[in-house]
Amino acid sequence: MLQPLCSAFLEKIHEEIERSTHLLDLLPALPLEWTPPIPDARPVGWLIGHLLECLAGFCAVLYTVRPRELAHFERLKALPVNHLCGVEEARGRIADYAACIDEGDGAAAGLRSRPARPTLFVPEGELLLTLLLGNLEHLINHKYQLLIYLKLAGVAAGTRDVYQFRGER
Repeated sequence: MLQPLCSAFLEKIHEEIERSTHLLDLLPALPLEWTPPIPDARPVGWLIGHLLECLAGFCAVLYTVRPRELAHFERLKALPVNHLCGVEEARGRIADYAACIDEGDGAAAGLRSRPARPTLFVPEGELLLTLLLGNLEHLINHKYQLLIYLKLAGVAAGTRDVYQFRGER
């Protein structure tokens, strides 16, 4: 059974996944190459593919906790991220990543483990909680980027599309 803090963290990850998927559902039929009129903006298809990388990051962290038990997570490395990705492909992949996050005990595995894990950016290692929080921040930032893209594409999206109001569940 997950501890209350671990359960709350896992719930927050799923909330961000749900809201990101909701925003994807609001996307009009834009070509994957559509780029908003912002200097140095990436195409909408790339942003969708980058959301997949955000979720893959959670799975990568959880894999480091129990690599033998989660050896099948290795298959995720072969899946493309940061590519021009359509909404239909993303929906299936997001569901797959969410299932893997649950299977890895979500945030609970990282919150209970203290040892630092080496990363691409910090070879001497970072605490698992730091890595999980970093992945959550990464996902939230790109979820908001998707909201901006929607607004620039003429979609009437706003606060209620980005946040889950807990009192209204």
